[in-house]
Amino acid sequence: VQLVESGGGLVQPGGSLRLSCSASGSTYWWMGWVRQAPGIECKLISTIVFGGSTFYSDSVKGRFTVSRDNAKNTLYLQVNNLKTEDTAVYYCATVGLAYWGQGTQVTVS
Repeated sequence: VQLVESGGGLVQPGGSLRLSCSASGSTYWWMGWVRQAPGIECKLISTIVFGGSTFYSDSVKGRFTVSRDNAKNTLYLQVNNLKTEDTAVYYCATVGLAYWGQGTQVTVS
């Protein structure tokens, strides 16, 4: 299993980004996004299953949208209306959090 995230960057408050995660090896039924802010433990913020059902943590609900392209084995996270507290490294994960990517940094400032 190899997960490779991209799309992070520096953005002003209120801005948007689209994070991507390319997965190799198979099409995974469950995929999620986890973020880790400086000095704070990792937090699962969004998940999506193969059929499209989604979950969002309260902190991102209404601002973030998770989606997937099963044909491309790619997971996305559209992040809108970013706040300074969204600054973190964002990781995609699969197989019940057993596998993680290397992460992509999102900085809101």
